[in-house]
Amino acid sequence: MSLAHSQLPFMTEDEYLAQELNATERHEYVDGYIYLMAGSSKHHNRIALNIATYFNQLTRRSSCQVYASDMKVRVKERNSYYYPDIVVSCYDDDNNDYFLDYPCLIIEVTSDSTLRKDYLEKSLAYQSISSLQTYLIVSQDKYQVDILKRNDKGSWNLSQMNQLEQSIELTCPVSTLSLREIYQSIELT
Repeated sequence: MSLAHSQLPFMTEDEYLAQELNATERHEYVDGYIYLMAGSSKHHNRIALNIATYFNQLTRRSSCQVYASDMKVRVKERNSYYYPDIVVSCYDDDNNDYFLDYPCLIIEVTSDSTLRKDYLEKSLAYQSISSLQTYLIVSQDKYQVDILKRNDKGSWNLSQMNQLEQSIELTCPVSTLSLREIYQSIELT
């Protein structure tokens, strides 16, 4: 359960970043307020590990960097910091050790408790990042991936895949990620 704004202490961006350096738990920061990150299930962890492993192998000899769960993404336009499950940056300008400004791919593994935040708040925030090409929302409870991709005109297109035989074509990093790869060793009913 999250607290209402009036019950949370207001914090500056610098205070948040300083606190997060030594925190034993992760917090997301949204326009002056911090929110404790919840733990995750075995399915969530396995799916995130499958995806991170795929991209780590793919980008091994490239300028792209893959981060899993503990790397923050700063959304300047929203005065916010989030911890995506997987984030890929292929831009030399991302030189801060504790957060990324220029991700090209963000992936969230979602559950019933994070569904609303991943689809509404984070989706809108992430779309304001000029470098972002694709945002994937991966279900941990069923074979389903919702894909938000920036098109050539800068608008966003939404599609959904729910068959293990389907694959997602990505532009950054250039790759083809199959649902079979995402859900490897995961049995869902």
